[in-house]
Amino acid sequence: MKLETIRDLLRCEVLAGTDALDTDVDTAVASDAMSVVLACPHPGAVMITGLANIQSVRTAQVSYLAAVIYVRGSRPNGDAIKLAADRKMVLLASPLGMFEACGVLFDHGIKGGV
Repeated sequence: MKLETIRDLLRCEVLAGTDALDTDVDTAVASDAMSVVLACPHPGAVMITGLANIQSVRTAQVSYLAAVIYVRGSRPNGDAIKLAADRKMVLLASPLGMFEACGVLFDHGIKGGV
């Protein structure tokens, strides 16, 4: 599924990485604990989190994730957005809760990461 489709399904605002919305993904990981994401890497997946700080961007970067989707209306600060933009990483912000966002993606064929 293209990130632009995920953007639309989850009613996301694009915070960074507009040029990469044509990237295909088939897996999502969801956690507010970055150590969990780092312990079970899924390169090319999207990360769904409410943890809106620069560590979420760094975690996505070292895990080779395609995008970070912030849920529950969370938004990272300007430094995190700038880092993502510099790294050509997609950041999306959704008003949905984590459970609902995961359910929507699952219903549309995205598989869950361990």
